[in-house]
Amino acid sequence: MSELDQLPDQDAEETAEWQASLDAVVRNAVPDRAVYLLRRVHEFAARSGVSLPGLLTSDYINTIPASAQPAFPGDVAMESRITALNRWNAAAMVTRGACFGLGGHISTYASAAWLYEIGFHHFFQGKDGGGGSGDQLYFQGHASPGIYARVFLEGRLSEAQLDGFRREADGHGLPSYPHPRRLPWLWEFPTVSMGLGPLAAIHQARFNRYLHARGIKDTSASRVWAFLGDGETDEPESTAALALAAREQLDNLTFVVNCNLQRLDGPVRPNSKIVQELESRFRGAGWNVVKSLWGDAWDPVLGQDTTGALVHRLGEVPDAQLQTYAARDATYIRDHFFTGDALSALAAGLSDSRLTDLFGSSRGGHEPLKVYAAYRAAVEHRGAPTVVLAQTVKGHTLGSAFESRNANHQMKKLTMGQFREMRDLLELPIPDSALSGDLVPYWHPGENSEEVRYLRERRAALGGPAPVRRVVPKPLRQPPARAFETLEKGFGHQEVATTMALVRLVKDLMREEETGRRWVPIIPDEARTFGMESLFPTAGIYSPDGQTYEPVDADQLLYYREAKNGQLIDEGITEAGSMAEFTAAATSYATHGEPMIPFYIFYAMFGFQRTGDQFWALADQMGRGFVIGATAGRTTMTGEGLQHADGHSQLLASTNPAAVSYDPAFAYEIAVIVREGLRRMYGDRPEDVFYYLTVYNEPKEQPAMPAGPGVEEGIVRGIYLFRQAEPAVTGRRIQLLASGTAIHWALSAQELLLSQWGVHADVWSVTSWTELRRDALDADRARLRGEERVPFVTAALADAPGPVLAVSDWMRQVPDQISQWVGHDYSSLGTDGFGLSDTRDAVRRYFRVDAESIVVAALDGLARAGAIGPETVVRARDRYGWRG
Repeated sequence: MSELDQLPDQDAEETAEWQASLDAVVRNAVPDRAVYLLRRVHEFAARSGVSLPGLLTSDYINTIPASAQPAFPGDVAMESRITALNRWNAAAMVTRGACFGLGGHISTYASAAWLYEIGFHHFFQGKDGGGGSGDQLYFQGHASPGIYARVFLEGRLSEAQLDGFRREADGHGLPSYPHPRRLPWLWEFPTVSMGLGPLAAIHQARFNRYLHARGIKDTSASRVWAFLGDGETDEPESTAALALAAREQLDNLTFVVNCNLQRLDGPVRPNSKIVQELESRFRGAGWNVVKSLWGDAWDPVLGQDTTGALVHRLGEVPDAQLQTYAARDATYIRDHFFTGDALSALAAGLSDSRLTDLFGSSRGGHEPLKVYAAYRAAVEHRGAPTVVLAQTVKGHTLGSAFESRNANHQMKKLTMGQFREMRDLLELPIPDSALSGDLVPYWHPGENSEEVRYLRERRAALGGPAPVRRVVPKPLRQPPARAFETLEKGFGHQEVATTMALVRLVKDLMREEETGRRWVPIIPDEARTFGMESLFPTAGIYSPDGQTYEPVDADQLLYYREAKNGQLIDEGITEAGSMAEFTAAATSYATHGEPMIPFYIFYAMFGFQRTGDQFWALADQMGRGFVIGATAGRTTMTGEGLQHADGHSQLLASTNPAAVSYDPAFAYEIAVIVREGLRRMYGDRPEDVFYYLTVYNEPKEQPAMPAGPGVEEGIVRGIYLFRQAEPAVTGRRIQLLASGTAIHWALSAQELLLSQWGVHADVWSVTSWTELRRDALDADRARLRGEERVPFVTAALADAPGPVLAVSDWMRQVPDQISQWVGHDYSSLGTDGFGLSDTRDAVRRYFRVDAESIVVAALDGLARAGAIGPETVVRARDRYGWRG
């Protein structure tokens, strides 16, 4: 039963006539003829404006027939010579590196060379053109040798630099893959973490529209190109945001999928067809799909297929079998592909060389006219993003030992004999004498050669070199002090969560005349959870469609408002999408020359744990901005239970060298940290770092910033004395170090220690365990160089008497980061283990981090130091029920 069965048939006789006609075609012709007619009727209906569901797949042939191919605007022979040179130098570079055991990938670029070259010669816009942004290019990571080879031909890399491929320790080599941090003048986007490139590309295209809609920059001429392999589409991130791209009609976005039908170890879809699967997936998501599967040699053969038998056969052969055809001889192809009378007759008129060529090199992704036609269709399409599915052979032109072989991903070098075979195939003017030694030469036709002149002329016409990364300093004026002073003055006896304090600060900063519009608040759907609903009516939520409905809360003060120029980005329930959007905003200073201040707030548990790979890519791409782990800590979100209780993201963040991590306890600390972050990331000498702040949903009194010396420096560097105890008898004093919400437990413990046990405790606020550790590591390195430098934490605690006890709402490894640089007996308390649901007090007692537990641990430390007797610890355990 279908939905049509629920509709009345207003003319049953007419319906019967249509059905009878179709039945006659099936009986008198072949089923394929019926399918053909239905497809043509469907296409005609769509052109006539009749609303019908789209077909998810088409025949396994090119979308653009030979008769509809546009005229090619370039010199095919010249571009073929340039492509051949790039193929050679890419293979030579990897092979020379293999002498050092460095590895490298040859076969991916060999299959994709024309996919890139057509783009470079005719489509990829450079940054010297109008607007200065150019196109954003996401290259397939394993194809990087081919891009280096092209840059070498342009004259932007030398032979010595090519020989530095994967040899970076001296500071002059080339990174293995597109790594902006390692080669910041060339690469813009890191893409070799499989799947992250496509996701990032979609959100980059979306952010380009966001910048344009908000009047920050005209990005209407910028296009995002993302290159990926068909095997890479198995990653969920590769297709995670397809619906977003279609829903927002991102026709400034083109995916190019290199369908060489191989993963790293073998066929992508051995028993089915990855091209058809991808077509269905993209069409179903609302994308325009262009298939470029077969080369020129197939055009006349398909023209002879009057029965549709050949098209039908191409559609039923699984990918693994197609790969086998590419590696076998004509006899095998005749016996196994051209079966049945119609196909046998068709094959009878084809020579053996024609047959092997059809299944070998004659693929749509290997022929410039086919690729150009596909790209032209992509850039001219309006109203939806386009994916180009281009079929290639992995290892193409590298010889029979490489082409279509399952092991070619692991094959890192060619023999000199294979290079001779490659030279002959590519018709390169390289003499035998140049191939007589042990080291294969690079080949450059000369600075004034026709090839180099052509290449440079084409790039000049398209707006300059590509890829290229440029950063033009554009410091932002620091906001006035008044926004920060509100937090620094404190909130009196009013209890305010640090999450709320931070949000209030950002809202005030967004009102600043000069820099306010550059803030980009990004939330994965929980704006109300974080107290950000007040931004809805003021800043608005970005939507390319604006608001086409009346919100249910339109009569309320904080109503839900979407706008075409909205500032707030509410991504929905997708941390991965939010992180991709953050990265686009965080690197806008480089991609568009417009520094933006992204502010990404999320449940702390779902940050570095869920999207850690994206944070690493953000660091590689040198993104700048504020990442906020809200509702942080293992014990503050207890009602949500195990999967929401975060006691480890600070530890995970510490592994990212670009993450400047803080765990502030008070609102005034947040003010100091954010102000310093704005200076470091957006000041006169901006640094390529991003700030990670963990804040809590537990309302607490927020005092004014202490007036003592060194407080602000201590907040920035990681530690300062918050509350000093009265002078005590030597040996009955302890230092309590605490971060985040744990400082309140430490302050309560301070009172208990004095009132019930006669112990004086000094309480230190540790704003960043990680920054203290990094400073100490720097000091260690300096000492090994012969320099005298004392770590900041060592100096801060040098004169503090007694043992040190550190406590936080994190696992103990977080505060233990600094233990070796504290010149006292050091111990820690933390929330190791899984979280659980209960009251905050109960969970803190469960983890032994509450005030009473701190007292017991402090007394134990004093007992071990000989300052008190061990019986005191026993009495404390009994008193607080701290047993079992």
